Parts: sequence; C-alpha cells; structure tokens
Amino acid sequence: MSIDAPAGVAVIESSSAERDQSSYVDWQAIIAGIVLASAISLVLISFGSAVGLNFLDFGYGNHANPIIVGIVAASWFLWVQISSFMAGGYLAGRLRRRHFDANEEESDLRDGAHGLLVWAGAAILGSVIAIGGIGAAASTVGNIAATATTAASNVAQGTANAIDPNAYFIDTMFRTNQPVDATQARGEAGRIFAQAALNDGTVADADRTYLADVVAANTGVPVAEAQTRVDQAIASVETARQKAIEAARIARNTTIIGAFLLAASLLISAIGAYWSAQKGGNHRDNNSVFADVFRRF
Repeated sequence: MSIDAPAGVAVIESSSAERDQSSYVDWQAIIAGIVLASAISLVLISFGSAVGLNFLDFGYGNHANPIIVGIVAASWFLWVQISSFMAGGYLAGRLRRRHFDANEEESDLRDGAHGLLVWAGAAILGSVIAIGGIGAAASTVGNIAATATTAASNVAQGTANAIDPNAYFIDTMFRTNQPVDATQARGEAGRIFAQAALNDGTVADADRTYLADVVAANTGVPVAEAQTRVDQAIASVETARQKAIEAARIARNTTIIGAFLLAASLLISAIGAYWSAQKGGNHRDNNSVFADVFRRF
C-alpha cells in the first residue's frame, strides 16, 4: 500500500522483514545476569559456610543442635538462591535493549522472559559446578577404595571366608565341642552374626547354643556365664543394627525433604527472577535512578 506524501516531505518506510531478523533475546544482558547471580551466590554461600562452621564445636562444650543447624542452613540457602536470582534477573531486565514495536504488557513479558533465561542459565551452571564437585569426591573415594582393596588382598584367608556367602553353611558341617583356635572361633562367630543380619538380626537357637559351648570351651567359664556373654553380644549387635537402620531412614527422609525443598526454592526463584526482570525493565523505561544508593563521590 502506497502513501502519498506532500511535496518536500520524505517518507521512510521500515521493512517488516528487517525487523523480523532482529531477535528479541538480548544474550549479553542474560549472560551479565547469570554472572551476577552466580557471583552473589558464591559470595553469600561462602560467607554462610564460614559463619556456620564457626558455630560447630567438634571437641569442646555443648554441641549445636543438628536440627536447628539444618533449619538455619536451609533458610540461608533459600534466601541466597532467591536473592541472587532476583538480582541477576533485575540486571538482565535493566540492560535489555527494548524494541519499540510492542505495548507495555508485551514489553514486560519480554523483560520477564529474560529473567527466566537468567534463572535457567544460572541453575544449569550451578548444576554443572555441583556435578563437578561430586565427580571429584567420587574420584577421591575411588582412590581410597582402590587402596583399601589392595590392602584387603593381603589379609588372612579366614577374613576372606567371612565374606564368603557359603562360609556359614560350611561351618555348620564342621562344628565341634572341643576347644578351637581363637582366631578360628572369632571368625566363625563373625560369620554367624553376619548370617543373622540377613535374617532380621535373629540368631538361631542352635547357633546360640553352639556359641555358648565355644565360649565356654575356649575361656573356661561355666556354660551359663558363656550363654550370658553370647546373649549380651547378640543384644549389642542388634542394637547397633537398629541404629544403622534408623540412620539410613533419617538419611533417606532428609534426602527426600531436601529434594522437595530444592525444587520448591527453584520454582520460587524463577518467579522472583521473572518479577525482578520486569521491575528492571520498568526502571529502564522510566530512567529510574537511585541517587541515595549510588551516589557519586
């Protein structure tokens, strides 16, 4: 469609194809926001770690309540994550070059989208760094395991039999009421307890009687006292097993709660980054300045 212009007036028409070639995504502003968010997270998490370690006492006085320490640490991490993403989103919205081909609602949407891209980029960068740290820790554990494996290859054959799944059943065929070597008796007792651990900590009556006979034969104490020793040892092993089960349960529940809290904090951080990017865009459009904060000296 042609437009007739008065004489002496130049009409400049902009091509829609030329506007379409210009992307609305300002990657420079997004990268700047990611860098700022990552730097703020690093500084505040380091500061929080220093303060937290200062309150942990490993050998003196009363120890800090682990529940309170966990709540405070989680709260600090949540605040650091949300505030750093919001700062990065604000910077991206403030630095984004606005295209004056849309209304205010569309411009706010584009600003918020840049905040979401800052959130996504910083989250991915943090995940890569975390995975790298986990990989380094796994490598260290692997080296320790290799060293332990090399050392374990030099132990006696009796220790090797303790982890043999058939050792317990083989022992039952060669049981005797005569005194046996102390090392052999200890190894066989260990295999009996290992087999009991596979049966919910229950030691068979035949194994209890045999252990009492072996203890009595090797120590010279009466059978009744030997039976008491066996019962006490079985009770101690069962107590340790229950504590291990409880610790595993707590670790599992803590991991589940931590995963949910991490997902929730990331969702809240995304909303915060979106909102702060829109605020940054509004301040950009209104040429807002903070003279009291960024005062020239």
